[in-house]
Amino acid sequence: MSFDSRALLPVVLLACLLAWAVASDVRSRRIPNQLVVLGLLAGFTLQATVTPGAGLFSEPFGALGLLKAAAGMALGLLLLLPMYALGAMGAGDVKLMAMLGAFLGPLDIVGAGLSSVLAGGVLALLVALCQGSLRKVTGNVKLMVLGSVLRGMSGGSARIDAPLAATGQLPYAVAIASGTMSYLLLTRYFGWSLL
Repeated sequence: MSFDSRALLPVVLLACLLAWAVASDVRSRRIPNQLVVLGLLAGFTLQATVTPGAGLFSEPFGALGLLKAAAGMALGLLLLLPMYALGAMGAGDVKLMAMLGAFLGPLDIVGAGLSSVLAGGVLALLVALCQGSLRKVTGNVKLMVLGSVLRGMSGGSARIDAPLAATGQLPYAVAIASGTMSYLLLTRYFGWSLL
């Protein structure tokens, strides 16, 4: 597939926004609201002003339009909202995925979201292996899921409680950035079909 030079602006812009999110999340475990708002404005502006096409990262290059950008944003928000409601993820991560939806549209945000969740699982395993805490992590996951299921079955809140002996927090922006960029590279530049 040949690269359309007009696609360089969205690629560079998205890469910069994701790098900012990763740096902020690694440093302070927070994703700034300014980043999300700036990203949403950029995504919607590109979708409204670029010549119509198959997407900002697709062939033929072009905007999906404001309706599909809004649908992508809403779907991006909904993808990670259950994990936030269960207490397994921060609000910044959910907002970051919504921002990505404005850039990607409703179809690609599903693939990027699934790739991000997969990247998060791989990242968690790698960190646990490097820290020598894999046994502790698997025990914590088992207790958290079992407790949540039992509370939910008894009519209580299914919220996942933090374990008594925490093994640390992952900056999930790393998983979102690596999952999204991997999804775009594999599907757009290597021709894989993940969905």
